[in-house]
Amino acid sequence: MSDIGRAPSGSVPIKTEVVSSGKANERQFLSSSLNRAVTVVFVLTGTASAAVSQLNAMSADVIRKPTEIRNVVDYPKTEDEYAPMQEKEPYRGIKVERDIRYGPAERNLLDVFASVTDSSAQPVLIFVHGGAFAAGDKHAAGSPFYDNVALWAARHGFIGINMTYRLAPQSRWPAGAEDIALAVKWVTNNIGSRGGDGSRIYLVGHSAGATHVASYVAHPEYYRTEDGGIRGAIMLSGLYDPTASALRAPERAYFGDDPGRYAERSSIVGLVVAKIPLMIVTAEFDAPVFLRQFDLLKDAACQGPNGCIRSVVLLGHNHMSEVYSINTADTRLTDQILDFVNKDK
Repeated sequence: MSDIGRAPSGSVPIKTEVVSSGKANERQFLSSSLNRAVTVVFVLTGTASAAVSQLNAMSADVIRKPTEIRNVVDYPKTEDEYAPMQEKEPYRGIKVERDIRYGPAERNLLDVFASVTDSSAQPVLIFVHGGAFAAGDKHAAGSPFYDNVALWAARHGFIGINMTYRLAPQSRWPAGAEDIALAVKWVTNNIGSRGGDGSRIYLVGHSAGATHVASYVAHPEYYRTEDGGIRGAIMLSGLYDPTASALRAPERAYFGDDPGRYAERSSIVGLVVAKIPLMIVTAEFDAPVFLRQFDLLKDAACQGPNGCIRSVVLLGHNHMSEVYSINTADTRLTDQILDFVNKDK
């Protein structure tokens, strides 16, 4: 398995790639050998293309808006901004299968998106939505979210899968990891008949979904397939160590009310030693808790046996826009996802 985004162990640089908007993509690399000061280097990587369609113009308009407009976790406002940029059903050239059952629970359901023209066995991208552990779904009628993620995947050489999972407080930790294990097993066993390659599965989780992905990777006791059955995991704005933050009511509903159990339910230790390639992402205007958690995992990994993991900060984005922007003309996040996967060939 390729060590995507990893550096050698020992005295290694901490590498954080900061992806910005504007006339140039500005990449900021935060480098430091262990126990040394951090240095900052900015690398300009070329000019952005001018808007060539209404979709591009709409995306550019959102990117240019004052940052204070997007410096909140505002689901309705952010959805209103990004929904007009998304494709509407039916999706041209894409076959969609909805509500396939992957496990025994009522919410053990997934949707499969596949191109009708690709005939070769394709890698699989499984998206795990957020929702503060107690809400959220893979798709709501009339909304483009989160079809946009699986649709983007299907248009870029993957079989795209959206899964949903059991919710707190009825289902507490480790329900998320258990449900991902069931979904990965179903994909491994069944995706071949739908044009997918069950040996090349990638997980992408956002917010609570990123926390569930982290728990799955970090706790092999919940695997139902050999070595976890995945080739890589991408976590967008997740909670990785519940001991490091004061948990709010939704997080306590999932992790429990006993702080004495939080250490064993943390993902940090397991992620640091995992052999599965990892990428973590946060938004410039994410909530402070997600920024802290991003730094905790990034720094712990750089001091661990596998070295630094790929760490990306999306400038100009907030907690929701980072995922709502997928499958629009704003490709800053999806370019990173493609590069991560392509290095695993």
